[in-house]
Amino acid sequence: MCGIIGIQTQSTPVFPELYDGLLMLQHRGQDAAGIVTFDQKKFHEKKEEGLVKDVFKQNDALNLTGNMGLGHVRYPTAGTLSVKEAQPFFVNAPFGIFLVHNGNLTNTQFLRKKLQNKYRRHLRTESDSEILLNVFSDQIYNTFKNNESISNEDAVFEGAKKTINKIKGAYSVLTVIDKVGLFGFRDPFAIRPLVLGKRTTSKGDEYALASEDVAFIPLGFEKIRDIKPGEAVLITPAGQLIERQLVKGQLSPCIFEYVYLARPDSMLDNISVYKTQLRLGQKLAKQIKESNLEIDSIIPVPDSARPVALELSKETGIKYREGLVKNRYVGRTFIMPGQELREKSVKRKLNTIPLEFKNRNILLVDDSIVRGTTMRKIIEMCRKAGANKVYVASAAPPVRYSNVYGIDMPTKKELLAAGLTIPEIEKAIGADKLFYQKLEDLIDAAHQGNKEITIFEDSCFSGNYITNDITPEYLEELENQTPRSNKNTNPKLINI
Repeated sequence: MCGIIGIQTQSTPVFPELYDGLLMLQHRGQDAAGIVTFDQKKFHEKKEEGLVKDVFKQNDALNLTGNMGLGHVRYPTAGTLSVKEAQPFFVNAPFGIFLVHNGNLTNTQFLRKKLQNKYRRHLRTESDSEILLNVFSDQIYNTFKNNESISNEDAVFEGAKKTINKIKGAYSVLTVIDKVGLFGFRDPFAIRPLVLGKRTTSKGDEYALASEDVAFIPLGFEKIRDIKPGEAVLITPAGQLIERQLVKGQLSPCIFEYVYLARPDSMLDNISVYKTQLRLGQKLAKQIKESNLEIDSIIPVPDSARPVALELSKETGIKYREGLVKNRYVGRTFIMPGQELREKSVKRKLNTIPLEFKNRNILLVDDSIVRGTTMRKIIEMCRKAGANKVYVASAAPPVRYSNVYGIDMPTKKELLAAGLTIPEIEKAIGADKLFYQKLEDLIDAAHQGNKEITIFEDSCFSGNYITNDITPEYLEELENQTPRSNKNTNPKLINI
């Protein structure tokens, strides 16, 4: 679910702004970070493993010069953890193109074989983003080959259109192209987010593109709109914005963005993440009331479950308490690279306030339960702190199916709810009672924010894959791969 950002200014250095934007997107990836800038003559690049604040230092501003650039924070869903897989990626022809990508291609192996066997391309990594870049560059080249008089801008738009027709899956893509500008496009279902921002300066209009509009906050950009499904936009070196609809699209954003992935202060496809989470609390309240359980307090798993828990408390009249204290210097366990690291991280990440647990029946509220590792450890902590009964409410439905669109749910083997009944899940995590959000309630909570969206991408809950190209054979191949928790993971499944 990586975080991406691209900025074009009129004259001011872009590196400090890319850095600040990536800090706002750090929640979308903690494995590696990369920035490339362009001074209209040369590209300047740096990427390393680690957090943004650790990768980039003050003297990088002296080296990463220019007024156009890209930034990326990496979240790998499978495969080796190496700086080689970090973005951005580069190809030197045509023009010279740097690319960052959020999502996952689902026809990676077909494209890889074609690039290597037919086009004789050498691929340095196992990343689907490198494949995407090579397909894009080939299509631009073929466009020029068929029409030598075409303009650079038209060739890039046409190349992107041909690329969309060849690749499958989920993708929001940003590129910096020499002699062309800052260029981005979104898949025909707009599964992964991409927003456009603008600010007006004394020297003219300036633009930014990012995974979430929260990246614009410290930079002074105002969100204009979300990029449409199947649409591409170009900001030229002169600062002109060019927008084109490349293919017919159907807006079907990933619903898990509103549950967990995006920040609560983001607006994605005109839906407030925060208000959606409040509505999720209202929906869960109905189930809690009907249960007639004796509950002394509602305690959220910090931080993403707080809006849900607060609204749940309001609707049920059960008091809200902060019983778990978070160490803010430990990363999100869901995106930790490997099961062992996730389990250790839980112990470092959370502490209990015993006074809020001793001899009490508490309702823990979490945004979702994926592998169950975190929740099992938290319930153990609550019991050690003296809790009498530990009930659990998940703001999301059971995660039962593989996610193939860029979230760390590559195989059903790793999903707690796959193949288990609710009582079996309760036993597995040690809960006295477990409440899951109903899928129809989750969809309605998001739908209320934008009633023009008729279908959300909800495959990890429903098993229905919006792109209609995911076959049982493809899913079986995923199941046969080594899970990412094993360091010897098959690199065929890497996507960043």
